[in-house]
Amino acid sequence: MGKLEDLVATQMANLATATNVPIEHWHRRVRERLDAGESPGNVQTWLRTEHGMGHGNAGMLVTIVGRGDTTGDELVEAQYAGAKAALRPIYEYVLAVAGALGDDVEVSPKKTSVSFRRNKQFALVTPATNSRIDLGFNFKGHAPTARLKEEPPGRMCSHVVRVTSVEDIDDEVLGWLRTAYAGA
Repeated sequence: MGKLEDLVATQMANLATATNVPIEHWHRRVRERLDAGESPGNVQTWLRTEHGMGHGNAGMLVTIVGRGDTTGDELVEAQYAGAKAALRPIYEYVLAVAGALGDDVEVSPKKTSVSFRRNKQFALVTPATNSRIDLGFNFKGHAPTARLKEEPPGRMCSHVVRVTSVEDIDDEVLGWLRTAYAGA
């Protein structure tokens, strides 16, 4: 298994432990609702409100079940395919650093990005162009800098830094990541 697939497997195992219900049960229940025509958003809300799941766990579960055999690894593979393949080492570095922040970090791959969550999303990695990753942070009220740009209201993150190489993720960027994690 790849790193991301390992993280997803760990997250699903932790979910089964936390709910004291086998993960197969959750897969079956989510599949039933999706097959009945319920929207993925409504299924996530149901998992959160009726079963007390966190946003990241509910989202990951619905994503995995809704995409059939698509795993988190496959979503990430698709993001870094073709012309964006050279960006994969940057993503892998952010994955390692974010995962080392604490045992409570949830990694939630989406179609075009990967969200890092604690109690709420604190970072987002998006392969924005063939030569750049946008690394988003959530820490409202934090002053922008020459490198750290403030995002318009309604975006997935409050701030973003543009990254073109692993070397761009220096102590300053790592500090922003730690600050966002601490506030989540």
